[in-house]
Amino acid sequence: MTASSVTSTGMTSTGMTSTGVTATGEQAGGEQAAAPEEPGQGSIKCVVWDLDNTLWDGVLLEDAEVVPRPSVVAHLRRLDAMGMLNSIASKNDHAAAMAELRSLGLAELFLCPQISWNPKSASIQRIATRLNLGLDAFAFVDDQAFELAEVAFALPQVTRVDAADLDEVLAGPRFRPRFVTDESARRRGMYRSQLEREDLEAGFTGTSEEFLASLDMTFTIAPARREDLQRAEELTVRTNQLNSTGRTYSYDELDALRESPDHLLLVASLTDRFGSYGKIGLALLETSGPHWRLNMMLMSCRVMSRGVGSVLLGHIMGLARGAGAGLRADLVETGRNRMMQITYAFSGFREVSRDGAHVVLAADLDAVQPPPGYVRLEIEP
Repeated sequence: MTASSVTSTGMTSTGMTSTGVTATGEQAGGEQAAAPEEPGQGSIKCVVWDLDNTLWDGVLLEDAEVVPRPSVVAHLRRLDAMGMLNSIASKNDHAAAMAELRSLGLAELFLCPQISWNPKSASIQRIATRLNLGLDAFAFVDDQAFELAEVAFALPQVTRVDAADLDEVLAGPRFRPRFVTDESARRRGMYRSQLEREDLEAGFTGTSEEFLASLDMTFTIAPARREDLQRAEELTVRTNQLNSTGRTYSYDELDALRESPDHLLLVASLTDRFGSYGKIGLALLETSGPHWRLNMMLMSCRVMSRGVGSVLLGHIMGLARGAGAGLRADLVETGRNRMMQITYAFSGFREVSRDGAHVVLAADLDAVQPPPGYVRLEIEP
């Protein structure tokens, strides 16, 4: 790296951070074999790009013509195909910059582009809020040491990348998911649909339940198939707030559990009138003994506001009751999964034992709640 390159650890002579790139979790689609796992692999979820002398050569408002950098365009399309998101933080004229991006056929690659004269850190914060992603999942690419330093000061969690070091940094493990799943190429579209839902909700004048009913949601639960396992592993790695135990499972572990006669591995997906959310839930159930054991349950954070967090849990409770078994659930208090604790409590689970942060909960199977009226439940064999 050059002496002026900026990342999230270490200091340069200019007082900016300089070695390594840090962040946390995401991935992407297909039946690719797993790559060897490396520390922090796939931890960057969104790359935010400057425009002038970064995405293209030249300054849009000063030069007669700007020319996109082929290597940057190739990186954009490669990252997008792997399921990583791209956005923009540029000090520029919004209308002129968007017109140029459209003329280059690149505008659709970017979510929530922030093109204004505001500080780059404010633009990145706005993007993070709209996409509902943690700042440590962002990387920011710029050619100006000043802009990189401003972001380093205001948002130290964000990975900073000097445009001169782009090829080297983007080859690192944090920009390379372990799996490319079947949802990767569709991830940008799913996020765009989510932004449309949120815009609609902001202008909706009815009740929350009426808005949810207007989405025409279908929640589907099915036994996990082999082709689901890459996404299932990804969910265990990426999901923190709605993961009952915080444990991650590898592809091989999930495949063995899927084939075990004493276990049931379920996946859940969600669609609405805007499109598919993809596979958003996973549950691992041990079915031997008089009390079934829910070893792990998780839901993607992107459906947190859709009121469907208890649908999978209610289905599992119904299965146990139908089999004449009791139901226990493991919960490990991670400090970030408070929402999962609340989901269990609202579904009638109570604490029966505790060992430090590890709690065992028991379900009241006489109080199984049906799915809310605004969502249609489909069960696949």
